[in-house]
Amino acid sequence: MEFPQFSVVIGGAASGKSRFSEDLVRRSGLAKVYIATAQAFDAEMHRKIDDHKAARIGKGWRTVEAPQQLNIPIAQLELGEIALLDCATLWLSNLMLSDMDWRHEADILFDTIENAEAPVVIVTNETGYGIVPENALARSFRQAQGELNQRLAAEAELVVAVMAGLPIVLKGTAPAGAV
Repeated sequence: MEFPQFSVVIGGAASGKSRFSEDLVRRSGLAKVYIATAQAFDAEMHRKIDDHKAARIGKGWRTVEAPQQLNIPIAQLELGEIALLDCATLWLSNLMLSDMDWRHEADILFDTIENAEAPVVIVTNETGYGIVPENALARSFRQAQGELNQRLAAEAELVVAVMAGLPIVLKGTAPAGAV
């Protein structure tokens, strides 16, 4: 199956975007690499991460945890592999909470994807459908997420939105049988 070099799957919380992305990657027939950006700062997040890991056990996924420097695991991808990066939203949160320049890190990410040996699928959250947040940090995050999502969509060959578990191709052509 011909697979785009760079794909983005976007949707709201619990929209089915991760499940769709995992299925898309599985259908590629390539060796699957899961790049996880989540960090556990509380018991609930520990459980969520553990559940995600358990769901991949025995299914041929190689997991790499990369909460900030995504360029490292992407640059290490080899021919015959495909990466699922889940998710850009948590990555952006990690950068902003560490006072890192997310735009600079995004430049590095896009350069690395362009030169990667393997296709990359990035999952990201649509955060612009809700009400205007009441505090400055949340408004700043929502603005940054919107800017990042626009750049992800502009750079990607394939962009799929997932709503209520249903994929909608926004840009490009999905591989046969994916939608």
